[in-house]
Amino acid sequence: MQRKARSYGSADGDRGSPYCVPATASACRPPAPATTAGGLEQEVKTKLVMDGKSFGLSCSLGMEDDSLNLSPFLNKLFREWEDRKARGLFHHDITSCETKVLRGEHNFVATLIEGRDQKKRPTEFGMNQVLQPFDSGKFNFTKVRPEEVIFRFGETDKDSAQYFDGAPDTISASSSAILINVSPIGYCHVLLTPKIQDCLPQRIDQESFLIAMYVAREARNPFFRVGYNSLGGFATINHLHFQAYYLKAQYPVEKATTEKLAALVNGVSIAQLVGYPVSGFVFEGGASLEDLSDVVAKVCIFLQEKNRPFNVLISESGKRVFLLPQCYAEKQLLGKVSQEFLDMRINPAIWELSGHLVLKRKKDYDEASEPNICRFLVEAGLSETEFQELKRCVLDFMTVSVACNSDIDS
Repeated sequence: MQRKARSYGSADGDRGSPYCVPATASACRPPAPATTAGGLEQEVKTKLVMDGKSFGLSCSLGMEDDSLNLSPFLNKLFREWEDRKARGLFHHDITSCETKVLRGEHNFVATLIEGRDQKKRPTEFGMNQVLQPFDSGKFNFTKVRPEEVIFRFGETDKDSAQYFDGAPDTISASSSAILINVSPIGYCHVLLTPKIQDCLPQRIDQESFLIAMYVAREARNPFFRVGYNSLGGFATINHLHFQAYYLKAQYPVEKATTEKLAALVNGVSIAQLVGYPVSGFVFEGGASLEDLSDVVAKVCIFLQEKNRPFNVLISESGKRVFLLPQCYAEKQLLGKVSQEFLDMRINPAIWELSGHLVLKRKKDYDEASEPNICRFLVEAGLSETEFQELKRCVLDFMTVSVACNSDIDS
């Protein structure tokens, strides 16, 4: 059974109004950090026009005059990130970068950051193995400058997130940390590093994935997503980390049509994307956030043990998770990527696969179109035959280890 594309509007997750984006970043403004009585979130209503069509919400890469009631976690995160921005710790000012929404069915978001790939830390490992041991001789997040640490993050006995004021010179071995991304592609672009001093390699485990889910839940804002890139899926540092940033626009993958594949006994459902350039799985439901997290983590572990690169988007404050397998790095190694896309120097990590494309050349930005982006994403994802085979393997695995009901489509 197919499920129509979904949309949502206000910051509290209300899906009653259209969720759209404008053509350029001139009207792009994220919420100013603020706290108001009662902790209730308000809806920001703006009207913008693209090609004569009225839109209800804006795409944001900078601060906005309108003030939302943010969760305490997100309010603190925004303030700390703005402090690091004021101190000049970033390679570029993301709030001044050009961005636009491409016309078409999907409304891909394109951002121009010229030369970003030349300023980033280089990848120091092979792209052909999803699981690789941690190498202390390579760059890792224990080597960042103290001022790049926003705060430490831990779990409490009350099953909720706890964060600690201050950026310590050294980070305790028992805590996770949230760091700035010095080469941001969106507002408040940060890195979540579970148990940072344990020096875990870039591989999913159930505990670390649950921490990422808790971060998404603590944000309590659908515009703040958490993402993960496996090795071979364009993670560039082999030290366990997730990424997150705020973009006031619905990602194209979030509004894609889905088709249900399976229902699990714990209430978690799994679906597949339909009519989107990249094939992938969508997980949602469950009696608790922990149920959903456990299922997704198990499938991620299954894929990485099979040496299948993948990317994950934690959406809607942890209520929905997209898992997108890919093979672009493998095609690069085999010389099967067209020169046109190689020249664009796009690494299709989770944000790109979800529909936010970071372009490094003005020419590519000016000429960006939905047909070209679709062709690129199709090349990054699995072929229909490859995905059908992977889907069969995942469903077989779930039948054994996750306990499905009989509601499974082959």
